[in-house]
Amino acid sequence: STKVRLNSMFLSKPSSLALPPDSPLRAEDPHYEGIKRLMLTLLLFYSKQSKSIRGANAVYHRITSHVDKPDIYEVFQLEKTFKTTFSLLVLHMWLVLRRLKEEGKDGVKFGQYIYETYNHDVELRVSKAGVNLLLTKWMKELEKIFYGNIVKYDTAISPEASQDDLVNVIWRNVYADEGSEPMDAAATPAVQALARYTRREATCLSLTDKEALFSGNFKFTTVLPTVPSPVKQPSPAQ
Repeated sequence: STKVRLNSMFLSKPSSLALPPDSPLRAEDPHYEGIKRLMLTLLLFYSKQSKSIRGANAVYHRITSHVDKPDIYEVFQLEKTFKTTFSLLVLHMWLVLRRLKEEGKDGVKFGQYIYETYNHDVELRVSKAGVNLLLTKWMKELEKIFYGNIVKYDTAISPEASQDDLVNVIWRNVYADEGSEPMDAAATPAVQALARYTRREATCLSLTDKEALFSGNFKFTTVLPTVPSPVKQPSPAQ
């Protein structure tokens, strides 16, 4: 059953999320030679800022391709709405920004580029959702939620926090309609599974090297385990 499956998920030993060098999913900067390289150098294509912007776009693409997949909603028993998608975007942004802080000033600066990409994307998502309120008013509201959630996640995963703190914060931030109602018993296995996934992913990101992180060459853990197709038994000879 789903409950049993959920209870046994995300218990494996954390490992680096870096993509192997031969992965077809890698984002690589094109290697130009001669006049083309010279032109691009003059156009600042290889400047630190340009490389950071390209890296930030690649990282943000990893987040959205993970959060926009139906699997994540199916496994964690979430209805796909603007609110749940936004909550999962914020959760994954927090995971990445938290890891970047471990890289000091460079990481914080790079995180700023990712935040700008995220902000632009959220603006497009709000417009698409056909929200009738003023866009600026909405963006201010969502920014408040973003920073509020980040502080709550940081506190819930700190060494002083209890094991249940993260579960409670995830319930309030992702599942609860109003954020104040007590946890629904039916949702508990899914909420606990998302908390285990979050904790494990935070460790996996800490094990992911700086190069993979800054170039976007990593991939979040697949939430749906790949089930091997059953081996067909040869039919007995007639």
